Amino acid sequence: MSIASSILRLMGWSVDISVPDYPKCLICVAPHTSNWDFIMGKLAYAAIGRHAGFMMKSTWFFPPLGWIFRAMDGVPVYRGNKGKHPSMVEQVSTMMRQRDKLQIAITPEGTRSRTAQWHTGILRIAYNTGVPIVLATIDYQNKRITAHRSLYASGNHDLDMATIKSCYNASQAKHPKNFDNSPSDTTFQRTAEMSEDDSHSNRQ
Repeated sequence: MSIASSILRLMGWSVDISVPDYPKCLICVAPHTSNWDFIMGKLAYAAIGRHAGFMMKSTWFFPPLGWIFRAMDGVPVYRGNKGKHPSMVEQVSTMMRQRDKLQIAITPEGTRSRTAQWHTGILRIAYNTGVPIVLATIDYQNKRITAHRSLYASGNHDLDMATIKSCYNASQAKHPKNFDNSPSDTTFQRTAEMSEDDSHSNRQ
């Protein structure tokens, strides 16, 4: 039994992941309402002998923190001037195409606060690269971490996001009041994400 499995067992948690160990995939992690989500997710994947990366701003990857984050499968993403760096979606899409094996966990809510405007980046990366999206759930009510379903992005972000949201509910969240899987306009969200890139550029 691995250390991660022992820790989870001591905490009363179980792991039930039946999706294939894809060489390359995106892992949609929800609900995301607590910093504990990161810890529980890393423990769950380690418990079954898999490794999932996570994205962080490149500015955090300085010694010695950078060494620690890379050892934990952290993936630096450069933000700022579009003329200097590609968008986050383009960067991760390029990584997916260039590497033989890469699994990255993404929380499409993008915040621990309540929001119905889930980020579409995970769908755009999946559509660009043809890799599957694994739907992983951290269920605090039942103390279970599961992943039984995967899907491929169709290019219809509204339909795909609605499908993803339907697989999660507030009762699973660490803080249920902060979870919202109600329908939203992904066109609005894509515009907001592009505006966010521009705002980072203006602050530099």
